Amino acid sequence: MRTELENQVANYQHWRDKLRETIEAYQAWLESNGQADIRRSLRIYDLVESLRNDRVMLAFLAEFSRGKTELINAMFFSSYGRRLLPSEVGRTTMCPTEIFYDSSEEPYLRLLPIETRRCEDSIRVLKHKPVEWVQIRLDVDSQEGMAVAMSKLADVKTVTIQEAEMLGLLEESEFVTRTVIRKNQGKVEVPCWRHAMINFPHPLLKSGLIILDTPGVNALGTEPELTLSMIPSAHAVLFLLALDTGVTKSDLKVWQDYVCDHVSRRIAVVNKVDLAWDDLKSQGEIEASVGRQLAETAQTLELSQDHVIALSAQKALVARIREDAEMLQKSGIEKLERLIANEIIASKQQVLRGAVCREVGGMVESSLRSLIARRDGRERELLEMSELSGKNRDLVHRLVGKFEQDKAQFGRRMKSFKMSLATVNKQGNALLGTMHDKRLAEILARSLQAMEGSWTTAGLMRSMQSLIETFSRQAENVLAFSAETRGFVDNVYSQFHKQYGFKKISPPALDLERHILHMHALQQRTEQFCKSPVNVLGREKRFVIRRFHRELVDQGLQSFRDVRSDLESWLEGALTPLSAQLREHQRLLEHRVESLRKITGDANALRQRVRYLEKQQEQLNKQISDLMRIQTTLSSDMPSPRAPSAAVATGV
Repeated sequence: MRTELENQVANYQHWRDKLRETIEAYQAWLESNGQADIRRSLRIYDLVESLRNDRVMLAFLAEFSRGKTELINAMFFSSYGRRLLPSEVGRTTMCPTEIFYDSSEEPYLRLLPIETRRCEDSIRVLKHKPVEWVQIRLDVDSQEGMAVAMSKLADVKTVTIQEAEMLGLLEESEFVTRTVIRKNQGKVEVPCWRHAMINFPHPLLKSGLIILDTPGVNALGTEPELTLSMIPSAHAVLFLLALDTGVTKSDLKVWQDYVCDHVSRRIAVVNKVDLAWDDLKSQGEIEASVGRQLAETAQTLELSQDHVIALSAQKALVARIREDAEMLQKSGIEKLERLIANEIIASKQQVLRGAVCREVGGMVESSLRSLIARRDGRERELLEMSELSGKNRDLVHRLVGKFEQDKAQFGRRMKSFKMSLATVNKQGNALLGTMHDKRLAEILARSLQAMEGSWTTAGLMRSMQSLIETFSRQAENVLAFSAETRGFVDNVYSQFHKQYGFKKISPPALDLERHILHMHALQQRTEQFCKSPVNVLGREKRFVIRRFHRELVDQGLQSFRDVRSDLESWLEGALTPLSAQLREHQRLLEHRVESLRKITGDANALRQRVRYLEKQQEQLNKQISDLMRIQTTLSSDMPSPRAPSAAVATGV
């Protein structure tokens, strides 16, 4: 039987596929009606591909030995009848691990050697260099084979202290860390792998879910890409704690440094609730004890209590292996899965629908308004043709003269529109010029030059802070300039509505706020990094700082490229709805003048024109109906999930 989480993720996948098919249907409609153009076709293609590759990422985050891997085993690998990912005492995953499904390749485990930390390439870049990875084929039909392959995630190796320092894994002052296992006669144990990727055909993963299993706080500090990119891009973080310890000082540090201000959806999972199962206590006493711990956790982490779940990952795994429904219910894992299903997946769906409406919704609305305007124009012309039946030639001539005057007035409207369009383009190009690749390259070059000249930790920090301040100033300029341009476009629409009687419409939305918020988040994380004594002190901290700097640069440049892409698309389409109204009005005037001239004194021509207009009305009504169905599907929801309980989930 599928879990509620599996059902909801499957519903989300079905809704997403239907959304993609609807957008493709709109592209087909544009092509069949001769309205397709390169710009719109490229935007639609990019959107369809993004929907095809859309994923929901859940990041499992905690200090060392809180049970993250055991919970993943219970949620995804219990069908193997054993622990698949290493999570026993003294054996646990030693590197960040991504678990997903890619149907284009056979199941595999890819391991990135720890030695790649010597190179300048980020994990993101190395993912496109297969030669750097060790790949192990996964035999998903073999329990033993899968377990042996997965045990590689816990591999460690012995290196000299000097080698560990060169890899940025060790400081003389901190021999015992979560990245370096122990010191022994001038040597230390370090993880064999820097990163791992598992392609596995689980139903949830097939539906687009990705799991990120992270190591403890020390490893987070050595891989800035995790903290600047991977974790902030997760759609939710499951933050694991232990019932017997509560929120420790190190737990709170991880929460404050990497979670609370950087991820919008957060769930605290208080693991090892089975420690409270005491035969000498009543069920009420056990529930009260667990409830107090959950309340304290919610208060410390500043979370609502319905986002603090108590469970036993170990008992959940055992229950699913043994098919013990009572133990499974008592373990609390189903409450966690319901919360993810009912809130996280629904939230992701809402965000994706908003993005689709911003990108293609305006195109559909513009096409629909254009069709409606054309239909209304045909209706007016049809009424005029009906009224002209039996009328004298002088009346027809007077109508021709009236429409000729309208054409002249329309010419003045077009001149005003073109002036407005030129102004918008001028302002937009000025803004885009500040984000040109050449301009961004200059900013980057200055930062790198300053950094290369900084041989001290303090100098490296100053270089990094200077770069993020430059990014932040640029971000504020973008936001202010875009607001000014948006205001100008709003005014253009209002003028055409008031002065020329056009139907009132709104320009496409310009939303750059999310990019600016991302830039501010980068600034905040940089300030936290620079203020941390752990990062400032130490001879070999330059290694970590340089890696953080490179990731910061990559993230900042990508943000500006995203801003530029969104702004370019908006500028191309900002006046498109108004332009469509003008073109349709021009087409209508020309048709009406031409028709009146043809039917002057010719009753047969009048009847033919009436039949033609009636046939066009039928075709236009059908096209309008087709577009309205597309529009309705774009804004539709997937089946609504049940709301999560407001009560504290004790899992006892």
